[in-house]
Amino acid sequence: MNKKRFIVPLVIVLGIAIYVVFYHKDKTLKFVPKDADVVVIIDVKKLTRQYVSSFIMYPSQWFGSEQTHEDGISLQDSGMKIPDFLQIFHVKNSKFSNWYSVVKLKDQQKFLTFLKKQRFINKGRDLFQKDRFFIKIEGNHCILGTSNLDFESIQDQLFHSSGQHVFNANQFIENTTGSISFISGSKIQNFSIELNADDIEIKNRSNSENFNSILSKLEQKNSFLEMELDAQNIKKYTSFFNKSIADSSQINYVKASVELEQVSDTILSYGYDDNFNEIEKKTYQKIVQPNYVINLQSTVPETTWQYFLHRKWINAQNQFTIIPFQPNSIAETKNGFEIKSTRKSVHPSPNLKENYIFVRNSVLLSSSLSTLTDTEKNMISNLDYIFYGNKGQDYYIKCKAKKENLPLILRW
Repeated sequence: MNKKRFIVPLVIVLGIAIYVVFYHKDKTLKFVPKDADVVVIIDVKKLTRQYVSSFIMYPSQWFGSEQTHEDGISLQDSGMKIPDFLQIFHVKNSKFSNWYSVVKLKDQQKFLTFLKKQRFINKGRDLFQKDRFFIKIEGNHCILGTSNLDFESIQDQLFHSSGQHVFNANQFIENTTGSISFISGSKIQNFSIELNADDIEIKNRSNSENFNSILSKLEQKNSFLEMELDAQNIKKYTSFFNKSIADSSQINYVKASVELEQVSDTILSYGYDDNFNEIEKKTYQKIVQPNYVINLQSTVPETTWQYFLHRKWINAQNQFTIIPFQPNSIAETKNGFEIKSTRKSVHPSPNLKENYIFVRNSVLLSSSLSTLTDTEKNMISNLDYIFYGNKGQDYYIKCKAKKENLPLILRW
């Protein structure tokens, strides 16, 4: 019997199967509503290829623990249909923290079992909640979100509207693991997302060497936060909170250095003894406090000062009250103002004359965030730093993980 007659068809079938499983993609994006202003796209098949490739390169992972938990159900067995491109979006005029995604269901009963195993609470009318995550079942689809405020609007646009708009993946992503896109009318500005061995890079251009010199200097520092921004960057960041702050305050430059420290805090309470005499009780707790120095420059310092007074951000003790960590003081300088913590002084770092935000992880940070889940705390503890840089039309963000033996994709 001629073995070649069987080997050749087998190779062809295997090649077709590999292509369908790992490369063939449906690029139609049906789950982005018309009023979305930010869209995150994840290329699931490229991410899968990256995972398989990393898994093959690390044989130590081949013989991992085979134990399974009774409560554990993988996403593949959850009843959801994993799309080729996962679509995550933010709805215009909603809170910055509100993000949503829509996926198809291939087995609703299995999905309900998955939600029960994951301890989601049934709120009625096909709405489920666990901590800060919400899920709404709509026929053979489900809407996932960090809030449920926009569920009704999303349902109307994606499932009940006759004029549903359909995007194509090529409008947002091109040969990268993912993308973040900002939509303004017919204009779409795309930023690529790349998952590397020890970091995640987000950028709007392929060239990231422009920021290496800034990063190399900042990586030598031990501060929790180093920041330097010009007027354009200030306006972009303050627009998330109040679009008029940058224009009204006339601030055109900010530089900050922040360090974290654990201190003992005294709590006074009052009670009564057996004779009903009032007694003072002292208790002590460890809290994390920042020590900082912030320099602000203004085109018109007098206008800025009056704006601060009008907003009641400066009290009679010349404390800048919008910063909740007291005590601090604000004083006028040659071109603006200096705000600094008075409990412990911090020396400002030299000006780099660049636009950047550099946040280094600290063990004090995760210990102070008591509202986070164990999973969220674990993610933060594995983070080394986050860097944002801007030069002209070039934008670059790097989320650097701590060095470990395994690449980032195999740690999840």
